[in-house]
Amino acid sequence: MARGVPSTAELVDALRGFLEQDVMPGTEGRLSFMARVAVNVAATVEREIALGPDQARGHAERLAALGFGDDDELARAIRAGELDDRLDEVVEVTRRNVVERLGLWNPRYVEPEDADLILQMPADGDGPPDSNTPDKGR
Repeated sequence: MARGVPSTAELVDALRGFLEQDVMPGTEGRLSFMARVAVNVAATVEREIALGPDQARGHAERLAALGFGDDDELARAIRAGELDDRLDEVVEVTRRNVVERLGLWNPRYVEPEDADLILQMPADGDGPPDSNTPDKGR
């Protein structure tokens, strides 16, 4: 915490901790379920804060290597058949983007053989859990 002002990541971590440690144990039924959903949302936000900028940079670099500035340009070229001779490259860029996005939304959706494609959370123990299962990672 710089100068007494918590970062966005610290605020989200505090919210997730409150929900996991204080709200979920004291609730049941629908309220407990909704708290679990909120914990999952907070974990997703934490992953987005930690990994999103690097993943976006990497995706932009991969698009640039194909000769495109954004996904819309790539999609237009694919529809026009302009990349039919570079299908392997296009599949790799697209697949990597999908795997990285899934890793942000819910790492459990990523196949074990693709786990190395996801940038890893810091190993300091303060990051979000590596899945959207609230009882893991804390």
